[in-house]
Amino acid sequence: MALELPSLPYDYDALAPYMSRETLEFHHDKHHQAYVTKGNELLEGSAHANKSLEEICKAAYDEKNAGLINNVGQHYNHLHFWQWMKKGGGGSKMPGSLEKAINSDLGGFDKFRSDFVAAGVGQFGSGWAWLAVKNGKLQIMKTPNGENPLMHGASPVLGCDVWEHSYYIDYRNARPKYLEAFVDNLINWDHVAEMYEKAV
Repeated sequence: MALELPSLPYDYDALAPYMSRETLEFHHDKHHQAYVTKGNELLEGSAHANKSLEEICKAAYDEKNAGLINNVGQHYNHLHFWQWMKKGGGGSKMPGSLEKAINSDLGGFDKFRSDFVAAGVGQFGSGWAWLAVKNGKLQIMKTPNGENPLMHGASPVLGCDVWEHSYYIDYRNARPKYLEAFVDNLINWDHVAEMYEKAV
């Protein structure tokens, strides 16, 4: 299956001031497109060409195939990253089943917020901070480069990109401020809840 770059589910200005038009244009139109282009090159004629994205991610990690991990993995990550944000998102108001799980598995929203931000800040270099389901419970994870929870036996339900291209235009080197803005103002909790329901 050929990888395709989807359109953003909102206008380029929709997430401002927390994520600017300029960041979205570079991040979506240039960086995500590059992962799609390179991913298709690597998949063409390969044993993985007709597999699902999830299957390719897992196989790439098992085979230690860095090219697929970092291009197909990043394509998967970004497909959801755009959906995990919306205008007027963020904060602690979320669907009840998800709120209940965050309370029981992670010690409540405030602890989730501080642990999620800490995971993103603590990821050295490029990578992601995640909220994922493993063995039926929510947990905070972090991964380097294009890796994602699928490659580590878990199901991602929320991820924040901490590669510099995701925040440097708007926040320069202030990664903590970017992560706080993401949690407080951007998260599309409805999409997170949908993925959570499928994962448990």
